[in-house]
Amino acid sequence: MGNLMESQTVEYKLKWDDKYLHYISGFANAQGGTLLIGVADNGEVVGVSNAAYLLEAIPNKAVQATGIAPMVEILTKDGKEYIAIHIQPSEHPVSCHGKFYLRSGSTLQELNGIALSDFLLKKSHRTYDMHIEDEATMADISDEAVRYFVERAIEAKRLDAGARNESKESILRKLGLSNEQGQLTFAALMLFSDRMDYYCPSAIYRIGRFGASQADLIFDDNISCPLIMMPERVMRTLRSRYLVPIMQFVGLDRKEPLEIPEEALREIICNAIIHKDYRSTFIQMRVWTNKVELWNPGGLPEGFTVETLMQPHESVQRNELIAKVFFLAGFIENWGRGYEKIKAGFEAEGLQMPEFEQLHGGFMTTILREKFMALNGQEIENTTQETTQETTQETTHIFAPIQREILRLLVNDPTLTRNSLAEQIGVTADGVKYHLAKLRKKGVLKHIGSTKSGHWEIIEKSTQKK
Repeated sequence: MGNLMESQTVEYKLKWDDKYLHYISGFANAQGGTLLIGVADNGEVVGVSNAAYLLEAIPNKAVQATGIAPMVEILTKDGKEYIAIHIQPSEHPVSCHGKFYLRSGSTLQELNGIALSDFLLKKSHRTYDMHIEDEATMADISDEAVRYFVERAIEAKRLDAGARNESKESILRKLGLSNEQGQLTFAALMLFSDRMDYYCPSAIYRIGRFGASQADLIFDDNISCPLIMMPERVMRTLRSRYLVPIMQFVGLDRKEPLEIPEEALREIICNAIIHKDYRSTFIQMRVWTNKVELWNPGGLPEGFTVETLMQPHESVQRNELIAKVFFLAGFIENWGRGYEKIKAGFEAEGLQMPEFEQLHGGFMTTILREKFMALNGQEIENTTQETTQETTQETTHIFAPIQREILRLLVNDPTLTRNSLAEQIGVTADGVKYHLAKLRKKGVLKHIGSTKSGHWEIIEKSTQKK
């Protein structure tokens, strides 16, 4: 044996001490490994004087302390005997005197609290959302939430239309959300109960609009509803209070998509909900003037990095049952394709990809508000031309907020004067004049008749009142 460095699977000790039995637990709970007795930290063999005794004593002590018997052998180098203790990885949790250890890198960690809970769940091939809530009953399950799921899943072609005729008890049982005795899992309550915050007070999606600093909270919303309905509620709240819909005319069609690509944003929101550690704190979305920050409690799966997410990867779920229901509802893609979908959404609109990082025990997503900032700093127009039999030009206009309001008012009343528009919008008449000129220059607005008795005409037909 050459002088090797200690690693994930190798540990050196100069001499045996019974306290090293916890290394047997740590190796067994990880990838397995070898504990070498009679070897210095630099890998040099110094030998032991009682090799024959240790060959018999260590297995007996290990069985008593950990319940497993490692393979122990005597090795020799340069006439010096030393001991090799080989520990195989265990499919089941292995404790040492009632405590659990885990080999991580070249260190040994004692597991406590959430780390221990996660470890025990992983070893039992279960996720936290699978545990049974003894006091819950089917009365806690919202009929509306279950119907909402069924309709979304049928629409996504991931459930047969016959599911509409099934009872909620039958649906939850088929989804694995209740056991044979009808007891409900934590996932069933999170997904479909109006009382989900009773069973998990942190199951709330917090959104806040911030000004100059973290202390400058302008307004906020706490969204509490069954998780299956939460993505839609969050998107609706963002559209109504936090993000700007960009009025666009594409040919004769008027559209008002959000400033951030909506399908990509929905994917980010869904990922936060299904990967959240529900034993921790709230999901927190901070909307600033120049960016949106979404922090979700719970780090990446073991062995994953941010770079892993950007490449094709295995789908690893923190909450397996919640993720399964979101997939069936058509909210997320399977096989780890979510980040490809996010990337495609931002690239399609020429926007920077969000930044992802592990931060403060959670996962942070930062999205720049490029369109919003551009609208408040300069005009943006994007014109593309296509030559076909039906169309020779397609123009997409992006309007500043005041311009959108002017168009909305003129759709309802084309006779409004500049002063009337200024009064209703709350800006100066000169400000209205400036934006009217911009709209006329874009070719979407023109004035017919005299200044006093004429009227405005919006050229795009699709702006007519709905």
